[in-house]
Amino acid sequence: MDDAIAQMQTLIGALPYLKRYDDQIVVVKYGGHAMGEEETALRFGRDIALLEQVGVNPVVVHGGGPQINAMLSRLGVKSTFVQGLRVTDQQMVEVVEMVLCGTVNKQVAESITRAGALAVGISGKDGGLVTARRATRVVKNPETNQEEVLDLGLVGEPESVDTRVLELLMGADIVPVIAPLGVGRDGQTYNINADTVSGAIAGALKAERMLMLTDVAGVMDANKTFIPEMTVAEARAGIAAGWIAGGMIPKVETCIYAVERGVKGAVILDGRVPHAVLRELFTDGGAGTLIKP
Repeated sequence: MDDAIAQMQTLIGALPYLKRYDDQIVVVKYGGHAMGEEETALRFGRDIALLEQVGVNPVVVHGGGPQINAMLSRLGVKSTFVQGLRVTDQQMVEVVEMVLCGTVNKQVAESITRAGALAVGISGKDGGLVTARRATRVVKNPETNQEEVLDLGLVGEPESVDTRVLELLMGADIVPVIAPLGVGRDGQTYNINADTVSGAIAGALKAERMLMLTDVAGVMDANKTFIPEMTVAEARAGIAAGWIAGGMIPKVETCIYAVERGVKGAVILDGRVPHAVLRELFTDGGAGTLIKP
């Protein structure tokens, strides 16, 4: 009886949030260690299926760095990273496409479908979803003190997003699962950071929420205290002051990008925590750091 009462109380507590997110779009970036553990992956699939079944329109964008690294190791191909981006030549982009669009994309889609919601795996190349351009990074040469443009090869960034294929899938109650690749106007395939693709797609869809599943609880302040909520202005100030640093900077910048393009709120949360997505959307406390206008 106590268990039944507790379950009823949980459902009652979730009702306002179920109404809030009914027929709303939630973009979920799925990556990190949460992808590498089978039980965690299956739990993620069940959570996304539940979202679809209660009336939310989830869109999943996944990474796959560890899986790419494993395949490159098997092939004897070495990776080089510049500012967190994998330098990508033609051979490398073919391996990236094989792993992301093949193994990883289909595993994620299958885990959601197995849990009871139809999911279809696509990439940013399909249906003209993500048109990309070559990404550039500028650094200052410490010897000459001159700025130099780094050659990252076939690393891209979104130039435009055509949401029609996503709208068709969601209109048919199908969960889109997106591999982060794009195609240039010349037909060249580009490897794009999954966080960046998530922000671009969430912004184009004017999503209610963008959830970035990572390997940390969220954003910490200068005293290493967890921040449950912050504005775009506060996030920019944290980057400028230096207490938002390292790998957290691009994640926060992606959230800022999405919010400034119409997303109601972007959340950085730990994807290893059981049911983090459901806790963030359907409970008072949430599960990560919310960045809002």
